[in-house]
Amino acid sequence: MKKSVLTRYRVMAYVTGVLLVLLTLGVIAKYLLHMDGAEDFTKVVGIAHGWLYVVYLLFAFDLGSKAKWPVGKQLWVLAAGTIPTAAFFVERRVSRELEARIADDAPAVAKA
Repeated sequence: MKKSVLTRYRVMAYVTGVLLVLLTLGVIAKYLLHMDGAEDFTKVVGIAHGWLYVVYLLFAFDLGSKAKWPVGKQLWVLAAGTIPTAAFFVERRVSRELEARIADDAPAVAKA
C-alpha cells in the first residue's frame, strides 16, 4: 500500500471532522442560542460537509480495501465522519497502525 492512500484519507478525515464540529456548533447556535446568521452558516457548512463526506467515504473505503480490514473495522472508519470529533481519534489510530505497516513494507535503500 502506498503512503499517498493514507495521506489522502488523513486529509479528508481532518476536513470532515472540522466541518462536522463546525456544523454541530452552528446547530447549537441556531436552535439553542437563536443567534443571527447561524441559519446561513449551518446551511453552508452542512452542504460542504455533506459533499466532502462522500469524498471521505471513497478515500476511507479505498484505504480499508487496500489494508484488507475486516468489515466491522471498515464500517467504524466510515461512520467516524458522522460522529463529532470521532474522525480525529479514528484517524490517529488508523494512521499509527498503517504507518508502521507502510514502514515495514518499504524496500531497504542501498547505500553506495
